[in-house]
Amino acid sequence: MKLISSAKKNDVLSSMINILDRERHALIAENKKDLDAFDKEDQALYDRLIVDEAKVDAMIKAVTEVREQEDPVGKVLFDSTLENGLKIVNKTAPFGTILIIYESRPDVTIEAAVLAFKANNKILLKGGKEAHHSNAILEKFWHEALEENGLAKDWIRLLHLKREETRNFLKNPTEPLDLIVPRGGEGLIKFVKENASCAVLVSGRGNNFLYVSDQADWEKAKKVILNAKTHKISACNALDNVLINKNIADFEGKLKDLQETLKNAKVDILVDDKVKKILAEEKDIPNEDTWYEEFLAMKIILAETDGIEDAIQRINKYSGGHSTAILTENKEEAVRFMEEIDSAAVFHNTSTRFTDGGQMGVGAELAISTDKLHHRGPLGLPQLVTNKYYVYGDGQVRDY
Repeated sequence: MKLISSAKKNDVLSSMINILDRERHALIAENKKDLDAFDKEDQALYDRLIVDEAKVDAMIKAVTEVREQEDPVGKVLFDSTLENGLKIVNKTAPFGTILIIYESRPDVTIEAAVLAFKANNKILLKGGKEAHHSNAILEKFWHEALEENGLAKDWIRLLHLKREETRNFLKNPTEPLDLIVPRGGEGLIKFVKENASCAVLVSGRGNNFLYVSDQADWEKAKKVILNAKTHKISACNALDNVLINKNIADFEGKLKDLQETLKNAKVDILVDDKVKKILAEEKDIPNEDTWYEEFLAMKIILAETDGIEDAIQRINKYSGGHSTAILTENKEEAVRFMEEIDSAAVFHNTSTRFTDGGQMGVGAELAISTDKLHHRGPLGLPQLVTNKYYVYGDGQVRDY
């Protein structure tokens, strides 16, 4: 694959920053067409679809941050000369062509593309039909930025495919395809994994848990739960399930206190049979499948647990492996919990909403990976490269 200089890539990003700022009103106008055509009953998807002044500013900030980051391509990971004179060098290299399939969010057309491009990959974008007008104008912006700097438009482009056409493309790509990153719900991820003929890096479902220990600071716990649940319900790092240790002081009083806090924030509560004895007016958990759900709504499960062992077991069984938190003032207990929980990010005394590239200090992100191969957690610029061995010799042959 042709390598573009860091300076040239940064020039493209500088052009993109200027275009986004100059054309922000045109982008917002195109987005309004998508919003007007959207069924607002799915509040989470609708929230993700919105592009306003703040969202444009966030796009510009993402491109600016990536422009300022160090180019991840060509970094030496290993350099050694063997006894036979062979020089072995292992360096970072682009994946090649990355296909990003996503629902609703037009900002992915900026944030995903800018990261993959800075890592010298060609990018194919398959956005949802609900963001058609928004994505089309953003692609136009990218093409202007590329051509302004002497690069072909095919470095970043949208795929305009219907579902069956997408299925066929995944099974039998009509061009080289090295990696697919699906961003969306379980249905989308399942569809991609079942049909893809190349590597898939999964940005998994949320279904995030929080365990309140009997040694938790209750006021701190309420504050964290409220933020994790209500700050942004459409985010994959939003909270879905709270397990409370039954041995916490005044268990019944604290449950009622948390109920009032959540009700004041207009959060619907589901309860297990044990909590139901205290919060009798709340709805029962319908069935075991509910434990596996990512709600993306103002809805939460409150359940009783008899201690850390039970909490860890249940979380590892039902969670999506995304983000999990413990509220406790016992540091040893926190260490055990964080080591034994099988999630991409684990938190002690803080909100799951911090599972985010920018919030974690790694910059803009392509997705939150719940896979264990290649990388886990926020996929930032350094993770959008693979590696390649360079072997330099002078006529050596292998004789054993």
